[in-house]
Amino acid sequence: MTTYRSFYPPVRTLMGPGPSDIDPRVLAAMSRPTIGHLDPEFITMMDQVKSMLKTVLKTENELTLPVSAPGSAGMEACFVNLIEPGDKVIVCQNGVFGGRMKENVERFGGTAIMVQDDWGQPVDPNKVEAAFAEHPDAKILAFVHAETSTGVRSDAKALCQIAQKHNALTIVDAVTSMGGIELDVDGWGIDALYSGTQKCLSCPPGISPVTFSEKAVDVVKGRKTIVPSWFLDKNLVMGYWGGGGKRAYHHTAPVNALYALHEGLVMLLDEGLENTWQRHELHHKALKAGLEAMGMEFLVDEEYRLPQLNSVKVPEGVDEAAVRSALLQNYSLEIGAGLGALAGKVWRIGLMGASCNRRNVMLCLDALENTIRAQGVELGRGAAEAAAKVYEG
Repeated sequence: MTTYRSFYPPVRTLMGPGPSDIDPRVLAAMSRPTIGHLDPEFITMMDQVKSMLKTVLKTENELTLPVSAPGSAGMEACFVNLIEPGDKVIVCQNGVFGGRMKENVERFGGTAIMVQDDWGQPVDPNKVEAAFAEHPDAKILAFVHAETSTGVRSDAKALCQIAQKHNALTIVDAVTSMGGIELDVDGWGIDALYSGTQKCLSCPPGISPVTFSEKAVDVVKGRKTIVPSWFLDKNLVMGYWGGGGKRAYHHTAPVNALYALHEGLVMLLDEGLENTWQRHELHHKALKAGLEAMGMEFLVDEEYRLPQLNSVKVPEGVDEAAVRSALLQNYSLEIGAGLGALAGKVWRIGLMGASCNRRNVMLCLDALENTIRAQGVELGRGAAEAAAKVYEG
């Protein structure tokens, strides 16, 4: 008979596309006593989570809450509530996650009008304008703000302005951008947005912050058809996540995971949003200097590059999978592989949340240099020195 024992995972340094390292304060918060999801004390905490999410997202949207499931459920929550059969949705795809938006549109009976850009390039606003000109009855524009599969940032403000001009709603994927770069829901006119806790919020995976504008809420309330997902129907969820002390039971919330989100948001606001963005930018510059000293190139042009997700081209002659395996085995360091058309061609190096620090940057540079040289591939020298110069100003 098989004997099962407690699982003790190895201690890793997580510098892939997510999950990221979890701050010890967040881990400690998860170990606090579990209380009921309708307990008055828990409801007080829920209200604080909503308030902090609104601050981080720069929104006054009342329908701002954490979905009790990963970012993929947050994505589905936005699409399933706003799309009805026959709706036209302009979907921008410049990586893996725009493709997932397309799948959601079609699963809920909508028609996806695709705007395609090369992987590693931002969404082209001119192509979006052309799509609206050809489909003036499009109800929604959907795009990824920070494409995790490539590390490229699109101009969310400009894209939202185009949608507003054509009286369309916007659905925005901010899974990798929230907490890492500027994000302004109300200022940019975003109507529905979803994110995740496992990237720049220094929390474990499993929760997805979402927000809906008043305009989007009116669309949900005015649907001709019932929302086809009971669990994600915002009309029902608001009975539990709405304001005030009295809450209607909807589902058993993941109590301890929400403790983690609460602590992560407290830490983020204590640091300050602008300071957090600057921290991500600083460590990105140091990593960039070190990688370029080794002769490596980035996939994304600097103007559109995400500081928190760095796609680096694999040098010629290097076995990229073997490098990742050696990093894990010898340094307990995780970096990410390329996806789709970029599989085998790039590494994705994350600098997100608690993972975004000087120690991790220097470890990554040293480990990469040693591991690639061990394959007999010659590299430029001085990676650590180049990174240190950035830190020393």
